[in-house]
Amino acid sequence: MGNRLTQIATRTGDAGTTGLGDNTRVSKNSLRVHAMGEVDELNSNIGVLLCEDMAPEVRGLLVEIQHQLFNLGGELSIPGYELLKPEAVIALDQALANHNETLPRLQEFILPAGTRAASLAHVCRTVARRAERAVVALGNEEALKETPRQYLNRLSDLMFVLARVLNRMNGGDDVYWKSERMAKGAAE
Repeated sequence: MGNRLTQIATRTGDAGTTGLGDNTRVSKNSLRVHAMGEVDELNSNIGVLLCEDMAPEVRGLLVEIQHQLFNLGGELSIPGYELLKPEAVIALDQALANHNETLPRLQEFILPAGTRAASLAHVCRTVARRAERAVVALGNEEALKETPRQYLNRLSDLMFVLARVLNRMNGGDDVYWKSERMAKGAAE
């Protein structure tokens, strides 16, 4: 994978282009750069979430996810290269199954709220969805492997589940949506 950064302020992007890992230059407004930026933002938001108190197994999972997102960003920065392996998607599927089995079934919609950690997990979920949309848009224009799209899809689901897990730490619960329609139906 390309050269490691030894200097940050290179001024090579002043004209509105940026260098990819294969040494090509593209517009900073390209679909590829948008996708890379969304993945970077997601990784940064997970970093903020990691500042919160949480169970060691959740922390370890999130740290591993950060590493995999860095792989994903590297893959996006080098057209045609594969860094994110299908096994990473399988690991998310396993984490989803493990954490889902500890939660009660949802009977109604929940709000992206509750504890600070759960709310941050919901932010990560929404950023993961945006990153997924950016990768889908890029894949509509250029050949991409399926793993990046699948990984982001599973990750957004996992962040929803982890928000519910984090809300239950120390005896909390989900924050349920108070639907007027559902309230009227219950009153009838």
